[in-house]
Amino acid sequence: MSIFNEIKDEQLDILSEVGNIGAGHAASALASLLNRKIDMAVPFVKVLSFEDLMDFFGGGADLPVASIFLRMEGDLTGSIFFIMPFEQAEQFVRELVQDPAFDIDTIHEHMLGTSALHELGNILAGSYLSALADLTKLQLHPSVPDVTLDMFGAVISEGLMQFSPLGDQAIVIDTSIFDDQNQQELKGNMFLLPDFESFEKLFKALGNL
Repeated sequence: MSIFNEIKDEQLDILSEVGNIGAGHAASALASLLNRKIDMAVPFVKVLSFEDLMDFFGGGADLPVASIFLRMEGDLTGSIFFIMPFEQAEQFVRELVQDPAFDIDTIHEHMLGTSALHELGNILAGSYLSALADLTKLQLHPSVPDVTLDMFGAVISEGLMQFSPLGDQAIVIDTSIFDDQNQQELKGNMFLLPDFESFEKLFKALGNL
């Protein structure tokens, strides 16, 4: 049996609330960065198998995505991936660096573009971990982010599975970023994979709330 099957609905509800609190902090940080109002929400938190992720994310295994990877460090350890389709990541970078000609395919030759996605990862993961730390009273912080451009299937098989000894499932935190000024929505998903030794500690903390 996968260890994820032990997660209770109440614990996922708490993670969802943590996500929404973190989204509020992230929206404020992004608003300051972009100098305009940004709304952000976490519609839901789910536990999905890697196979189900293909259908959930849309576009299938061959969908080109930008993946921002960070490690969760401190009292709990684990892996965090924030994944966006190419066009969403490209749109965000164009807005942030104010370069409408920016091409996501050349991001590794574009220092500002890479920095923009690093900063997005820092904001999202940092805001979420800060909210989780406040609630559980645990010390948590993200590592320096790493950006990868690849097909979604490759990210799942070579990335998520490599860093998750817990089985073939991940905690999926749906993320929606809405830009009021441009009437645009950026969609992405965060995948949280606690390390084996941290999994029980995390959900014990959530169960005591």
